Amino acid sequence: MSSIFTKIINGEIPCYKVAETDNFLAFLDVNPNAKGHTLCIPKVEVDKLFELDEDLYNGLMSFSRKVAMAIEKTIDCKRVGVSVIGLEVPHVHVHLIPLNSMEDVRFINKVSLTIEEFQTIAKNIQDNL
Repeated sequence: MSSIFTKIINGEIPCYKVAETDNFLAFLDVNPNAKGHTLCIPKVEVDKLFELDEDLYNGLMSFSRKVAMAIEKTIDCKRVGVSVIGLEVPHVHVHLIPLNSMEDVRFINKVSLTIEEFQTIAKNIQDNL
């Protein structure tokens, strides 16, 4: 059965796309820890980060770095944090979270955004890539 991320890749579920290459996709988390919280995923469905072959792993990290730098140019924050947990969706994903405090990375406090805010943030990050 396809993961929710594979369904997003296949266009079965919409997303607020930030960046895309042949191998990777970045989109805003719809249940964000902070404004600009973005997920970077490989287009191939692999459950665990360290199960990726080395080239795909390195490619994902390089792609995530580019997206993080664009987020930092777009969102007012002290830095962009990185988290790879992988328990909630069985498809490798890197969380890029704009941080102003340690609380922003705890996955407890969430922010609510309107559709228009999601669209604007996604476009602004795209513009900074």
